[in-house]
Amino acid sequence: MLEELRITGLGVIDDTTLRLTSGMNVITGETGAGKTMVVTGLGLLFGGRADAGRVRADPGRAVVEGRLKLRGTLGDAVRTRITDAGGETDEDGSLLLSRTVTAEGRSRAHVGGRSMPVSTLAELGEQVLAVHGQSDQLRLLRPSEQRSALDRFAGAGHEKLLESYREAFSRWRRVVDDLADRRRNARQRSQEADLLKLGLDEITRVDPQPNEDEDLRAEVQRLEHAEGLRTAAALAAQALAGGVESADDTPDATTLLGTARRTLEGQSGVDPKLGELALRIEEAATLVGDVSSELSAYLSELDADPARLEAIYERRAALRGLTRKYADDIDGVIVWAENAKTKLADLDNSDELLEELDKERQRLAATVGELAGRLTAARRDAAVRFSEAVSVELAGLAMPHSRVEVAVITRAPSRDEPSVTVDGQELAAGADGADEVELRLLAHPGAPSLPLQKGASGGELSRVMLAIEVVFAGAGGPPTLVFDEVDSGVGGTAAVEIGRRLARLARTHQVLVVTHLPQVAAFADRHLVVAKDTGGAITTSGVRIVEETERARELSRMLAGLPDSDLGIAHAEELLAVAGREKRG
Repeated sequence: MLEELRITGLGVIDDTTLRLTSGMNVITGETGAGKTMVVTGLGLLFGGRADAGRVRADPGRAVVEGRLKLRGTLGDAVRTRITDAGGETDEDGSLLLSRTVTAEGRSRAHVGGRSMPVSTLAELGEQVLAVHGQSDQLRLLRPSEQRSALDRFAGAGHEKLLESYREAFSRWRRVVDDLADRRRNARQRSQEADLLKLGLDEITRVDPQPNEDEDLRAEVQRLEHAEGLRTAAALAAQALAGGVESADDTPDATTLLGTARRTLEGQSGVDPKLGELALRIEEAATLVGDVSSELSAYLSELDADPARLEAIYERRAALRGLTRKYADDIDGVIVWAENAKTKLADLDNSDELLEELDKERQRLAATVGELAGRLTAARRDAAVRFSEAVSVELAGLAMPHSRVEVAVITRAPSRDEPSVTVDGQELAAGADGADEVELRLLAHPGAPSLPLQKGASGGELSRVMLAIEVVFAGAGGPPTLVFDEVDSGVGGTAAVEIGRRLARLARTHQVLVVTHLPQVAAFADRHLVVAKDTGGAITTSGVRIVEETERARELSRMLAGLPDSDLGIAHAEELLAVAGREKRG
């Protein structure tokens, strides 16, 4: 859960800290006091889009910090993810988050004391927080969102089936597109394949070897300078054998080193230091002997072969012909050939391959059709359960005669999408199945079933959406739920029922509610008030916790705009008493 939220330099909020509890947290305040900035701050903290226009000119940057308490399986998963990314949790298991936005629009994020991409905050937010606001109501009016919502409600088993369908659909579309491309571009593919074959034939005839051009360059250099190399090696060998102008009786270097070693060994008993030097001379003599032998072998192998030199010239010319066409060096030519072989296989347009692809297309189409049929059946089953659950909630929200229906409609074939056979019927298939989902409202018995946006008034739509959100939240999801004025356009008995349902959600979730309804605020486990300070040159807002008498005064202000009215306070205390009994029951 979110234990603490600190907001600095955002909108009308200069610097304030919200200390939250695990139950129902209610945020109230006068219009324009900055309640929306709290939700905006939450959005920023969990990866939302940064709006530089909301940053206060002084100090020129907005900072939102939060402390998450990690618990259970979800907490373990989050902790592992953050640790792998280099962050750390505190000793008490809490995780610190931070988001900074400057007036110039630059944004930075920190998680667990480590700078991280903003996307990490967004990823974290998807797991721990769900925001339900008026914009979310508009979002849920879109058919694609309604289908996604029903899929989430259907449960983990359904989502696993949907994932299997998407994988099969993706494979099927790849084969469909590949087959269509091969048939549509047969001539172009054939021409490209012919060019690749010509290149491969030329490279195969030359048969270049890895690093061959460098090896030949080194060999031709030796052959072109054979005489100079021979002279240098012979002089070196002669010097080791006894000097450049030595006579027959001149001792060689090995003999001289041997004499020096024996001389020193003779005196090693007097001074051990000479014995150590004698050993080093012995090592030098061994090394000189090895070099002398290698020089003799080098001279015997060194041969100026004009025929071999000519052959190398011809070979290098053939290799240069390849590097001019295909790559900068011979290793690059070899890589080009390997890639050409792979691409040539992809360009295969033989009748045998086309027939094989067509069989694969039909096999995958059957799989997609079978999975699409199972998806449709699962959605219709979930639609019945969803409709019943939402309708029960509506009855408690002063809409006892209204009913929400979920229509799962199969999609007819079209030119824009490929089709598959589902239970003997040809249907258009998309990435999410062969269905469209539409939420409809029956306002009262005998009324027509109409799409939500057409069948509900403003107040009814708010209640319907809240009922839907309550049902969604009860089906699982993130542990922290934020409701931003979803009770707009509602009052009276319905407002009390909204408070009751939010309080019921707070038994299993952490709930944050931004509201203007005292009937909802009365159910809070913690009541936070956003208040404006207009005493200075610049208006600022802060947040404080209200309890007991102060809380009754805030509810009185919300009821009648008179925080000090005795009648209003009495009414507020009655509301608090009713809410207390409801929560205990």
